[in-house]
Parts: sequence; structure tokens; C-alpha cells
Amino acid sequence: MTLRIDIGGLPSERLRFAASPLAELTAMLHVLAEPGHHPQLADWAAGVWAGLPPELAERLREAEFLWRSSQADFLIPARPRPTLAEELDDVDRIDDETYATAALVTTCGTRRAHPNAPSPLTDATARERALELAQARGARQEAFAERLLGDPAAVRARVRRTLEHCAEAFFDAAWAEAAVHLATDLRLKNDLLKRQGIGAALASVSGAVTLAPDGDCIIVDKLQDKATAAHGAGVTFIPSVFNRPHLVVVHTPGWPPVVQYPVAEPGPAEPVSLETVTLRLEALAHPVRLRLLRTLARGPHTTGELAHTWELSPPEVSRHLAVLRRADLLSARRHGRYVRYTLNLPGLTALGTDLLAAVLR
Repeated sequence: MTLRIDIGGLPSERLRFAASPLAELTAMLHVLAEPGHHPQLADWAAGVWAGLPPELAERLREAEFLWRSSQADFLIPARPRPTLAEELDDVDRIDDETYATAALVTTCGTRRAHPNAPSPLTDATARERALELAQARGARQEAFAERLLGDPAAVRARVRRTLEHCAEAFFDAAWAEAAVHLATDLRLKNDLLKRQGIGAALASVSGAVTLAPDGDCIIVDKLQDKATAAHGAGVTFIPSVFNRPHLVVVHTPGWPPVVQYPVAEPGPAEPVSLETVTLRLEALAHPVRLRLLRTLARGPHTTGELAHTWELSPPEVSRHLAVLRRADLLSARRHGRYVRYTLNLPGLTALGTDLLAAVLR
């Protein structure tokens, strides 16, 4: 499964790397709403919640619709500005129909509306569907959706004030520290883009982001099959200190593509591809292969030894071993006329972590 961004014919200068205060605030708000996704930031999140004025804390809970399960597209700007105030001004320029449609995308994986699809502000069927989806998320989310559809101007103003109050409460201090790391990352990315081209710059973003062999498409390894195009507006890459392990992509038709990625940490492990995770899960789904792994966990064995242990034919064992090797769960080493198979313990041990990383990505 991949998300593909068509960049055919796009000049290299239309691929830009820039920091965004609004996108980083959105990443922080997601951490506050879903601290379980970000165990490394648990202490930070607990400290912020403890210091929030009660009224602001309640406002964040009522508006978490915008950043908890799926970030509203207008919170990840394609044209980052130097300050949060400037980016919020840009949000204010979005028309009510576009704002409401983006705000009411309830969860990651929701089918984004086509640019010509009716708005819930003007179409009764779209409104009913939006309220139904909001209701499934809880009473607070349903109330937010009803207020937004009833008086979008008032809700928009309230959301802006909430974000401005976040700046005073915790964002300004966190942004001052994060901006140093983001600036370092941006210097690296822009230097790679200038000197070595798009492929090298994308490779430095994440092992989950690659350039197609023909150079016409950016491929993002995510648990979804989606596609968008960057013609005209280009693609914006926004680094983040707070969004690890997520790789957020704006791909709604009509919106310029944006990728928000976590800045590199000292010595981070490269993400395992979704294809590799899938191969390993499929390999482990067969009871015979699990039996073989049980024996191999105790030490190296040959095909003949495994066949004798489990009363199987050598060709049958060989077929199962081939599946396990393709999934990189086994290694093989020849000793004279014998080939001994060894379990890849690190790969098997990390499977749960790799699966969670692929799902959260």
C-alpha cells in the first residue's frame, strides 16, 4: 500500500522544505490528545496538561476533532509562514465551505471529499453524513460539528483564539527550542536538494519516502492506497520535532500536497517497509512454519533435521523455509555439504514494533 504524489514535469524548485509554526502546533496538539502514540513525549504532555488553565483545556478537548485522529488539512499549510499569526491569517482566508469540509474529516483513512463534492454547509445529505460521523466520535465531537455547521464564523473565530491561547500557554516556549532543530534539518535537506537532487533529499526525509525510478512520482509507504498530483503548486515538506512516529500527508483533491515528517534523531533505525511487515505476518500465519521456527529458535538446523523432527518431507520443508527467508526471518549458511538455517531473532523480536510503526505512519 502506498500514497503516490505525481510530480511529472515539476521543476525542482517547486519541491520545497520549510518549517511551519502552525503545523508544529498541530503536532503538539495531537501529542496532547494521543500521548500513547508518543511515549517519548509523555512527560512533556503531562506537564502541559497540568499547567493549562481549565478553560483552555476544555477548549482543546472540544476542538480535538481537528487534530486527534486526522489533522484538518488547513492545519498543515502548503505555504508556511514565519509566524503562527501569519499562518492563522491564511486559514482565515479559506471560505466556510472548504473549512467545514476539511474540519469534519473525522478520522485517519476517511475518504477525502472531491473538490466538487457538495459541502455539508449547503447540502442536506452531506450535512447528515457529517453529523453521523461526528456522532460516532462522541458527544463532544457531535456538538462541535453542530456548532460549526450552524455558525461557522463563530466556531472559526473560537478555534483561532484557542490556538492563540496555546501559543501563550505552551507553544511559544516549545517552538523556540524546536525551531533550532528544524533549522538544522532544513539546512541539510535544502543542501541535498540543491547539490544531489530530489532523490537524495527524499531519501533523507525517511526510508518510507522514495522517488519512483522514472522520477515522476514520490512514493510514501503508508497503510493506504491513495494518489494526488503536485502540478502547479508543487510539494511542501515540513519537518517536525513532535510528530514522530507519524508521517502526515495532505492528499485531498484540490489541496497542494504537503508531507510533515519527523526530524532525524541520533542513530534512529530506518523504518521497516509495510511490504516487509506484511511478508513476515503472512509467513508466520502458517502453522507448519511456526513449528519450524520453534525448532530454529533453539539453534541452527538443516532441512533434513527439520524434516525428521516434524515428520515432513524435505521438499515441503524447503518450500516453507523459502517463504521464511523471503520475509527475512531466517538466514542460511553453508557448512561443507550442509546448509544450516538460523532464526533472525532481531527481525522477529521487532515485528510488533515494526507493525505498530507502519500502522501509525
